[in-house]
Amino acid sequence: MNAAAAPRAEALPETLPVSRLDKIPLLLAPALGLAVLPFINLPAWVTLTVAGLAMGMMIFLMASGLTLVFGLMDVMNFAHSAFITVGAYIATSVLLRFTGWMQADDFLLNLAALAPAVLAAMTVAGLLGWFFERVIIMPVYGEPLKQILITMGGLIVAGQLIIVLWGPDMIPLQKPLTLRGSFQFGDIAIEKYRLLAVVIGLAVFVAMMLVLNRTRIGLLIRAGVEDSEMVESLGYRVRRVFVGVFVTGAALAGLGGAMWAMYQESISVDLGAQVLVLMFIVIIVGGMGSVGGCFIGSILVGLLTNYVGFLSPKVALGSSILLMVVVLLWRPQGLYPIAKR
Repeated sequence: MNAAAAPRAEALPETLPVSRLDKIPLLLAPALGLAVLPFINLPAWVTLTVAGLAMGMMIFLMASGLTLVFGLMDVMNFAHSAFITVGAYIATSVLLRFTGWMQADDFLLNLAALAPAVLAAMTVAGLLGWFFERVIIMPVYGEPLKQILITMGGLIVAGQLIIVLWGPDMIPLQKPLTLRGSFQFGDIAIEKYRLLAVVIGLAVFVAMMLVLNRTRIGLLIRAGVEDSEMVESLGYRVRRVFVGVFVTGAALAGLGGAMWAMYQESISVDLGAQVLVLMFIVIIVGGMGSVGGCFIGSILVGLLTNYVGFLSPKVALGSSILLMVVVLLWRPQGLYPIAKR
């Protein structure tokens, strides 16, 4: 028996084939920046580039949870923007109680005000996401039409509850004192808050990729995205992973909402709806369910919106839609499509 088995063992490859990273999408953002450089003077180009990266990072924070939920659970949650809005309102409510610390010319005091506000926004948004998944979405798994209808209904209800709790009027929100203004490098001006947004967005992206690629839970998530039935047949409770991913995505939406509120310096009931179209654009451009694709798509949308907004403000929003059309004509499944799709 051993002799018969030996030839079969020798025929096996010594190592498993390693899929190569498609590097072409990684070159799109640098190519876009270089393409517009001849039309914009260098100081303005640097400012717009940082602004575009900051906008892209905040869109990524808000959209990454949604794309992961779709990839793992096949749920297109149209109420995801409610988590963004709730996170913005919770963060604002906390920050208004620390007005003195926000106005202090001390970064540590400003940070002491921001930390509990952001944590509260993520916690409440995460709890809302858990409730939403357990009560509203769980009964309609596998029924796309019902998911669209019920999540849209949940979005409407959430909007009305926000009006009841906080009122219909816009609430102004100032940035912390030490995060206002810009760093000056000759003629180049880089806004402090946007630079912070870039750092936070990059940190969250790196953390997500490390979790997805270097941990056991990340392995289960990626395996669940590829073939959830196979993972369940191996004895793993994929359903619990689903819930954890949904809550994490809602919490990230709350973080993105808090940052977007300070970016806009005001909040209103339609804050989440304002970025809903951009979120769907980056998810489609990146590849439905792909975190890396969502990251690249967010950067492209942020950069393109700022460049075009500077050169021709009237077509800024249309430029994002045009980007989506061009990418889909080139790669119909997005930049980094999930294999099972």
